[in-house]
Amino acid sequence: MDRKEVFFNHITEGYKTKGDYLVFGSAILDGETVKDAFVKVPLKTLNRHGLIAGATGTGKTKSLQVMAENLSEKGIPVLLMDIKGDLSGLAQASPGHAKIDERHEAIGLPFDAKKFPVELLTISEQNGVRLRATVSEFGPVLLSRILDLTATQTGIVSIIFKYCDDHKLPLLDLKDFRKVLQYATAEGKNEIQAEYGRISTASTGAILRKIIEIDQQGGDLFFGERSFDVQDLVRTNEEGKGIISILRLTDIQDKPKLFSTFMLQLLAEVYSTFPEQGDSGKPELVIFIDEAHLIFDEASKALLSQIESIIKLIRSKGIGIFFVTQNPKDVPEDVLAQLGLKIQHALRAFTAKDRKAIKLASENYPDSEYYDVDETLTQLGIGEAFISVLNEKGRPTPLAATMMRAPMSRMDVLSTSEIKELIENSRLFYKYDEAIDRESAYEILNDKIEKINEKEEVEARKKETEKKSSTSSKRRASTRMNPILKVVTSATFIRGVLGILKRVL
Repeated sequence: MDRKEVFFNHITEGYKTKGDYLVFGSAILDGETVKDAFVKVPLKTLNRHGLIAGATGTGKTKSLQVMAENLSEKGIPVLLMDIKGDLSGLAQASPGHAKIDERHEAIGLPFDAKKFPVELLTISEQNGVRLRATVSEFGPVLLSRILDLTATQTGIVSIIFKYCDDHKLPLLDLKDFRKVLQYATAEGKNEIQAEYGRISTASTGAILRKIIEIDQQGGDLFFGERSFDVQDLVRTNEEGKGIISILRLTDIQDKPKLFSTFMLQLLAEVYSTFPEQGDSGKPELVIFIDEAHLIFDEASKALLSQIESIIKLIRSKGIGIFFVTQNPKDVPEDVLAQLGLKIQHALRAFTAKDRKAIKLASENYPDSEYYDVDETLTQLGIGEAFISVLNEKGRPTPLAATMMRAPMSRMDVLSTSEIKELIENSRLFYKYDEAIDRESAYEILNDKIEKINEKEEVEARKKETEKKSSTSSKRRASTRMNPILKVVTSATFIRGVLGILKRVL
């Protein structure tokens, strides 16, 4: 056998699978695509999470698109974080191109243009199905970690939640939480201290500043009702295709706190509500987090620890999470260690720092007698990537430089009219479009404060009346003559005294 035949057997044997699978493309040897040497991943291992990395313009987004399409074809729902705004084209079929046909001929796969069922979601001011969550759904621990609070401040948040639970004060949006904090250091200070202990004004002030930070990044749009039901992420259409939910985040890059808040809440909600299923035949839901560094850049140690814990545990719920970023080092090592599937597009070496990053990236992949990984990483073309996955027994497959298949859907954004039509035909849009502002802690405490103020005004008026009455009485008493003085100063008394004096004289 020549080198190419040995390599073909090496790849096909290494990527053999008994269960259902996704095909990424065909392996490359010495710069040439080896037809039918398919690189694929078993569906049952997609809950082991993954990474799609590579320099700008190397094809990361298209790899994400290919995976989303093929998952949908297999009846697996997908959630995509669309930071750059270039994934909406999944809702329309590819117009095709000669270069696509040429690529698929080299791979050994037929090309079939298709569109996929898409739902557009939003947590910002963009149009789409509105995703909201209440403050109560976060709970004191998760909210404190998101806000990066100290132990003392976390204790105060726990007291606030307990007070609201005990007094039936719903915490729905940020204005509810702010109102309770303000009440705890003003009108309700004595009441809360009597039940739960002293609350520091300095600490509540610090918590308020953290709440305002999230509020300014658009938290007022995210926190509230109607809360989004995560079960709406795991739907299929009438043809049995998984719904691809695209979260539109093009205006969120300068709001990392809001993005990380949403992501952590979503993962925590999915983990707490989805049933345990272990390693089943295919995942329940696959989530792709584009521009993943936005989650980690400003995350505190406590928040990173929470993310790491969820990543470890959530796979037992049948959830696969894929991080998409430029360099693997954008993802913390403890999280990176949990990722079973890795798709590494080209990295560019322009500086010594770049070369060091490439060296570190190459160490994430198994050794291969067919590739100099460091060198090949800089030479991969657009739409080519190193791939390593876990097989059905949980073992890493052979490293394969891969010619990636092309997306079956449009590799471009939808027009404004197409987006409008997609949203108008959405059942979920009308379910979540209405913002509900029912009576909650804000309104209840405002009423309570108003009654307190009214009572204080009545008491103040009463005291003022009593004061005026007392002053008036004193004035009357001062003008009323003393009986003895009255006798002494009477005319009869004076005349008598004068008569006595005359007789004496």
